[in-house]
Amino acid sequence: MIAIRLHGARDLRIDDVAEPPEPGRGEALIRVTAAGICGSDLHTYQDGRIGDTAVTHPIVLGHEFAAEVLRVGPKAMDGTGSALSPGMRVAVDPAQACGWCEQCERGNPNLCLHLEFCGLFPHDGCYRERMNVTAHQCFPLPDSIDNASGVLLEPLGVALHATDLSHVQSGDSVAILGAGPIGLLILQTVLLSGAVQVFVTDRLQWRLDLAERLGGSIINCTDADPVATVMEATNGRGVDVVIEAAWADETVQQAVDMARYGGSVTLVGIPADDRLVMSHSPARRKGLTVRFCRRMKHTYPRASQLVKAGRVDVRCLISHRFPLSEAAEAFQLNSAYGDRIVKAILNC
Repeated sequence: MIAIRLHGARDLRIDDVAEPPEPGRGEALIRVTAAGICGSDLHTYQDGRIGDTAVTHPIVLGHEFAAEVLRVGPKAMDGTGSALSPGMRVAVDPAQACGWCEQCERGNPNLCLHLEFCGLFPHDGCYRERMNVTAHQCFPLPDSIDNASGVLLEPLGVALHATDLSHVQSGDSVAILGAGPIGLLILQTVLLSGAVQVFVTDRLQWRLDLAERLGGSIINCTDADPVATVMEATNGRGVDVVIEAAWADETVQQAVDMARYGGSVTLVGIPADDRLVMSHSPARRKGLTVRFCRRMKHTYPRASQLVKAGRVDVRCLISHRFPLSEAAEAFQLNSAYGDRIVKAILNC
C-alpha cells in the first residue's frame, strides 16, 4: 500500500510500505478515508523537526483523520466504551496515553509521560491507506458528519481544550491571535462559552473575512497595530482573555500587551524556532496568568455533538481537497499560503 513519508525537510515521498498486521486484542484495522494538514505537520515538513523533536529517519506524517473500520481484534471497545465493529465510520484520536502514569491518573492524558502520538517522530501517522490503532482511539461518526468534517473533530478538540483552559465566562472579552483553522475554531468555541466581544488578528485577509463571518471583530496586522486597536476599542482596559493561536512569534508579546490587569493568556501556537520571547515587566505588573495548551483531553464526544447540532461549523474551513498521492503539492501550497488556503484535506 502507499504511504506519504517525510524523508527530510520539505522532502515528502510516496512510498510503498508493508500492510499492517492483523489487529490484536483491543485493536482495530482501519482504512483511512480522509486526513487533514495541520500547522504542526507543516512545522515538521518545513524544518524536519517540531520543537525539540527531530525526524532522523523516514516517517509517515499526519494526525487528523477519519476512517472506516475493516477488522477488529478481541475486546475492541471504542472511545465511548462500546463495541467497535467492522464497517463503522470513525474519527480517530491520534493520542494514545498509557493510562497508568501520574498524569494519566490525575486526569491529564494529554500530558501522559509515555504518550504515543500519530505522526510525531518516531510514531508513524495517518497519511497512508490502512493502519492499526487502539480501538479506544476510535469515536463513531453519526451519518450527519461526513468524513472530511470528521477529520476536523481533532482540531475542534484542541479549540475546546484551549477554551476550557482559558476559563472563558459569559460576558468576557477575548482576543484570538491567528485566524488559521485552530483560531477560527477557537473563535466559535469562545462565542459558545459566552464571550461577547472577540477580536481576531491575522495577516491574511481571506482568513479574516471568514472570521468576521463567524462573528469576530477582525484586525489585519498589516494595516493596523493590533495592540493599539484592541486597547482603543476597550477604552484602554484590554481584554479578559487572550488566546495566541499563531506561530508564537511577536504574537506572544502582543498577547501580553493587550490583556487586561489580572487577565489571562493561553498559548496554543508552536514557535518554529522553539523559543518564546516576551517582556517580563508588563506580564508581572498585570499579574497575568499564562497557560500553555497541549492538545486536548477527551473532547471528541463534545466536538461531535457540537458539529452534529450545528453549533460549530467545521465545513466552512475546508478550502482545498487533494488525493493522497498529491500530498506533496498540498504541503507546498499550504506552506506558501497560496490560493487563499484555509484547510486542506487529503482524500485517501
